[in-house]
Amino acid sequence: MVFQFFIFLSGLVILYFGAEWLVKAASSIALRFGIRPMVIGLTVVALGTSMPEFVLNFFAVLIDADALAVGNIIGSNVANIGLILGVSAMLMPLVVDDATIRKEYPLMLGTTILFYVLARDGLVSRIDGGILVLSLFGLMIFLVVDARRHARASGRSFRDTLSEGPIKADAEIKSRDTTDELTGRQRSLLLLGGMIGLSIGARLMVGSAVDIARMLDIQPVVIGLTIVAIGTSLPELAASIVCLLKQEGDMSVGNVLGSNMLNVLFVVGVISLIQPLAVEQVSINQHFPVMIGFALVFYPLARFRHSISKVEGIFLLIGFATYLGWLIAPYL
Repeated sequence: MVFQFFIFLSGLVILYFGAEWLVKAASSIALRFGIRPMVIGLTVVALGTSMPEFVLNFFAVLIDADALAVGNIIGSNVANIGLILGVSAMLMPLVVDDATIRKEYPLMLGTTILFYVLARDGLVSRIDGGILVLSLFGLMIFLVVDARRHARASGRSFRDTLSEGPIKADAEIKSRDTTDELTGRQRSLLLLGGMIGLSIGARLMVGSAVDIARMLDIQPVVIGLTIVAIGTSLPELAASIVCLLKQEGDMSVGNVLGSNMLNVLFVVGVISLIQPLAVEQVSINQHFPVMIGFALVFYPLARFRHSISKVEGIFLLIGFATYLGWLIAPYL
């Protein structure tokens, strides 16, 4: 048991540094090319933090553990909003700009509902996987076009800062100069190292957590729906916290929204192309509605004052804890 706790803590340390490197490189890319931090969070950071789900689900499908794979995606998406946004908002109120509510949020909600519609017949087939992967390409094209549009706009706004006063202009120039100290090779190494660190750290933490749960005689089904889902969401939590420490609140929200979309479009889409995923009826009747419910709750919280406050973060955490209690109660 002591050894498993040591492995768990080692994974946590690796996870943190992976998130630190990933966010540092992503912030550099955002400022270097004038891309909105939200878009970087939706793509580069979200892809890196979704790799543990992909690796875990890939091996789960190979051993015919489809229920674990689907449950992991549902549980991770619920944890991303309930746990990660909840904890992040408790640490520091999250500012959500109008563009996020108008553009990125509807995409996340639409992806969540599409997953449910495709899974309702009890199978995510190869055709369904093709639909998800095509949707992923469409999402990437939209984000690239939107990023280029914002890059042109940011070029003009940056010049405008020179007329907004020496303090504000100097602060923005200093921010850009500090980030631009990274070379292209350094950014690439940080991105690669961050993704590897996140994947290894999550794998160590999930593996040790599962072993600890088994030693404590916790039911395997509960492990799949809770510990594994939370474990594979830890990279998103680590990345979001690092984003907050670096004053990149937009990237933190983008990481969560992007991760929820990539969990479905990338992870489920690619894996179901390799081998169709069977979906249990209990997931369709109970767990999918919970995932959609958490996605819907995000809108009124973010729309009001364009921020998620500490109190609202506590509300999300209570909702997530209630869901976990509902899952665990029958097996205690």
